[in-house]
Amino acid sequence: MNREDIIAAADAYLDEHWDDVVADIAKLVEIPSIEDLAAAGLGEPYGPGPAKALAKALEIAESHGFAATNCDGHVGFADLAGETDTQLGIIGHVDVVPAGPGWSFEPFAVTRKDGFLMGRGCLDDKGPSVTALHAAKCLAGMDVPRPYTIRFIFGANEETSMADVVYYREHYADPAFIFTPDADFPVCYGEKGGYDGCITSPAIIDPVILEFDGGGATNAVPGRATALVRGDASKLPPAERLTIADAGDGLIRITAEGVNAHAAWPERGISAIKLIVDYLLENGLCNEQEREFLELDQKLVSYTDGSGVGIASADEYFGPLTVVGGTIHIVEGRLVQTMDSRWPTSITADEITAAMTKLTDAIGGTFENTLLMVPFLVKPDDKEIQVLQDAFQYVTGDTEHKPFTIGGGTYAREFSKGASFGVNMPWIENPDWVGGEHGPDEGVSEELLKTSFRIYVLALYELMQLDL
Repeated sequence: MNREDIIAAADAYLDEHWDDVVADIAKLVEIPSIEDLAAAGLGEPYGPGPAKALAKALEIAESHGFAATNCDGHVGFADLAGETDTQLGIIGHVDVVPAGPGWSFEPFAVTRKDGFLMGRGCLDDKGPSVTALHAAKCLAGMDVPRPYTIRFIFGANEETSMADVVYYREHYADPAFIFTPDADFPVCYGEKGGYDGCITSPAIIDPVILEFDGGGATNAVPGRATALVRGDASKLPPAERLTIADAGDGLIRITAEGVNAHAAWPERGISAIKLIVDYLLENGLCNEQEREFLELDQKLVSYTDGSGVGIASADEYFGPLTVVGGTIHIVEGRLVQTMDSRWPTSITADEITAAMTKLTDAIGGTFENTLLMVPFLVKPDDKEIQVLQDAFQYVTGDTEHKPFTIGGGTYAREFSKGASFGVNMPWIENPDWVGGEHGPDEGVSEELLKTSFRIYVLALYELMQLDL
């Protein structure tokens, strides 16, 4: 078969089975598969939601002819046997971030509207995973050689610590090559290092700020935040994106509406935490301890390149470091701000820790590094990278977009040789009512998923032609 034949077979599969693909996506989206370690138990190491979604994904895979294995709820895999045991891998994840506020659609159900699938996980990563699973099934139904076994790995802990792939690699060998449908097209060959941290103030004496809650995840620009402070609302000026309301008893409720964005692309967002921090400082709504913390926090949330906190850096492959302040809360009388940084090879994790610790020491607070992943890089002229790029170009006719690196942390970085491969095409604009990953009204174009399906079928076919 040639490329035209492969695409024709993929189109025939879509014509016959697209509603089945959407139905499989819906079966996963209706499960709120959010990490809940407090409810973890035997067979549910990340809580009941991720375990239930993992079991459902494996059930779906089995229904399509895969041989499925559940690894005690940590991770699962489904195989389509080839002529050898050498594996060509695909890995997606069935866990999701919390729904958070601001939804117009039901978060945990698939709503089809004007050619889009709406619901938490439709884009990240249940929709793409199911699409890639069906692409593998489509290839298996063709009369073409398959020298390698296709192994589809389903993760259940991608959104937090990726402990699922740690478990997998402790028990199983890596596929010869693996890709994940959990980023952008055309193909990503490298990922910045991942660094999460937690900034904690000293215990606040006689606080002015009684409540401060913002963000739903460490690895996202927060789209919403709210604070309850002592003061007189009638004396405060209005401000863009802020609602200032009298809460009674000499209290003020301040609510900020920003714009959610993934921490890998912080320039796409507007931090709701920053909006409130700026307002509190401008209007003196804090005591001295709180002011010191807010001034530090302002340096963090105001500069996405890390220059505010002294960690700006860039290299030839990855470009500049990025940083966001993802969530803020008051815990046991202390202000606690989380941060997420994506760092290039031109700075070290120790240097980031030292810079942040110096700042928190100055206000009597503390800093803790809570997550660390080193940069991952496969050169763009690698043969597998070129196959993925060629498949994208053939299906789309797009020769403008080239292989790239990202700030996101996908599963690809956890394996000896891999890449992230779709499904987003960020140069295509969605309607305003369609949100992105990690934000409210998450959605994905059905046509984008169909295009991705064609790309995956062709890429799998041509990867089978390589000497892995």
